[in-house]
Amino acid sequence: MSSQATTESEISRLEQIQEFLDQDAWREATQLLKKLQPAEIAHVLEALPLNQRQILWDLLDTDQDGETLMELTENVRNELIQNMDQEDIVAATEHMDVDDLADFIQELPHDVTREVMESLSEHDRRRLETVLSYPDDTAGGLMNTDPVTVRPEVSLDVVLRYLRQLGNDVPRDTDQLFVTNREDKYLGTLRLADLVTHDPQETVAEVMTLEVQPFNALTAATDVARRFEQYDLLSAPVVNEEGQLVGRITVDDVVDLIREEGEHHFMGSAGLSEDEDMFAPVIVSSKRRALWLGINLLTAFLASWVIGNFEATLDKIVALAVLMPIVASMGGVSGTQTLTLAIRGLALGQLSSKNAGYLLAKELAIALVNGVLWALVVGIIAGFWFHSTDIALVIAAAMMINLVAAAIAGALLPLALDRLGIDPALAGGVLLTTVTDVVGFLAFLGLATVFLL
Repeated sequence: MSSQATTESEISRLEQIQEFLDQDAWREATQLLKKLQPAEIAHVLEALPLNQRQILWDLLDTDQDGETLMELTENVRNELIQNMDQEDIVAATEHMDVDDLADFIQELPHDVTREVMESLSEHDRRRLETVLSYPDDTAGGLMNTDPVTVRPEVSLDVVLRYLRQLGNDVPRDTDQLFVTNREDKYLGTLRLADLVTHDPQETVAEVMTLEVQPFNALTAATDVARRFEQYDLLSAPVVNEEGQLVGRITVDDVVDLIREEGEHHFMGSAGLSEDEDMFAPVIVSSKRRALWLGINLLTAFLASWVIGNFEATLDKIVALAVLMPIVASMGGVSGTQTLTLAIRGLALGQLSSKNAGYLLAKELAIALVNGVLWALVVGIIAGFWFHSTDIALVIAAAMMINLVAAAIAGALLPLALDRLGIDPALAGGVLLTTVTDVVGFLAFLGLATVFLL
């Protein structure tokens, strides 16, 4: 109910803003924008056609620009940045967190990047350079370099006074402090709940917990997300190779990562980027989609070539042309189910070459059970339809063969693609369709040629 209400509210705001823009009511649109959060503004911007998007962006207050830019998809963000002056871009970075700024600055022209770096204080510049020294898809690339650290020998009363002295410099999403020694080696964490509920005269060493294990800065981002999910973490420390604390990762960074991964797999299944702009220029969108249409065309020609080799069989038994799509379609659906399961297993780190054999055995068993069931159903229908037991047996056998092939392809293709460094979510569907079409047509028409002519 809450999710539906949120969606309806977003649609209402979008309709309001579009109405204001259609009526050239700039003042009303500006007033409404001031009431919206950056994520809400980003949602509206992405839902507007290009001309209205630019008008709305120009109406936005400068102090809203930075946070809003980070909420936008990459393609929309880049399109807006191209039309911004250097001074406006630099101004937009003023209130960005270091981890967001590290992502943002890598998309800017070199001269703008230099100007942004020069606008930072020496302290912030060092923090930014620390994040930029790690790849984007690692814990170091995700982290923020603003952890509040304390020494183990001090009392909780001293820590409380230290936090009051920091005031607004304490990050707003702080749930725990990080305990380090004089060499900045990570020792443990001090939860804020423990800080305020224990005797102020106790030392940090007496109260701190060792439960939260740090991430190495080079840990893959997907592994970070998985551990946050498994242990319900709100934040976690990041250390370098020497065990020194270099930053912290918070749950909001991980939520963004999980959302991006989900969008990547969803959009990738259609050969699209997760940053696809719904209202991007026609030529730009056409170029992005042309590659996968071309690949699909090649696979379609391959399937057509297989059919062409059985032209004589099709000429003599017209019923085969009617039934042929059924075999390929059933194999495609069955293979897609296995493929989706395998891709999910890879994404969650649950599938590897070690246990792939078990998955393959299970999927083959499922293919055999469903194959017998639906081969029997299709065989009976085809037999009555065309008054031929031979056709019924041929299509039943072909369906069994294709369902088994689909299970093998669906289970093994993601592993093979992952080993080759190719995203299974992006390429798996096209290759699976090729396998099920070619095997389905070959099995059905091949058996028909042998047993019916």
